[in-house]
Amino acid sequence: MNAVETLLNNTLHSHLAWAGPLLGLLTFGESLAFVGAVVPATAVMVVAGGLCAGGVIDPVSIIFWCLMGAILGDALSYWLGRRLGPVAFRHRWLRPQRRQVARTRLFFKTSRLPVLLLYRFTGPVRAFVPLIAGMSAMTSRRFQALNIISAVVWVPLMLAPGYLAAVGLKLGAGVVSASV
Repeated sequence: MNAVETLLNNTLHSHLAWAGPLLGLLTFGESLAFVGAVVPATAVMVVAGGLCAGGVIDPVSIIFWCLMGAILGDALSYWLGRRLGPVAFRHRWLRPQRRQVARTRLFFKTSRLPVLLLYRFTGPVRAFVPLIAGMSAMTSRRFQALNIISAVVWVPLMLAPGYLAAVGLKLGAGVVSASV
C-alpha cells in the first residue's frame, strides 16, 4: 500500500461516523424539487448497503439518516408547492406545455394514492411529485402520511441490492475457501 492509499484509508476510517449524515444529506437533496434531478443518492445508497453488510458502517445510522433526508426533502418540496399554489400551473414558462401540464394534473388528481406510494421509485421524477402535490392543494396530513410510508419502503429497498451483493460475496468466498 502506498502513502496515498494509506492516507485515504486512514481518513475514511477516522470519519466513518459522518457516513450517515452525509448520506442523509444526499437523500435530502435527491428528494428536493429541481435539485433531485441531478443528485445521485440512489447509487450511493446501493454502495452504502454493501458497506453495511461488510460491517464498515452502521446500518442503523444509515437507515435513520436516509429516512430523515428523504422525508424532510419531500416535505420541503411539498411546502414549496403549497406556497406556489395552483397559480404556478399557469406560469408563462409552462404555456407551451399546457396540454402536458393538464394531463399531469388530471393524472395526479385521479390516482393520488398509487402515485404517491410509487413515485419514489421513478428516478428524477420523484423530486417533482411532492411539489405537484403541494401545488394541487393535497392536504398536508395525507401527504405526510404517504411521504413517511413511501420513505420507510424506499430506503431499505435502495440499500438492499448492495447489502445482498456483499452478503453473497461473503458466502461465495466462504464456499471457495472451504473447497480449497
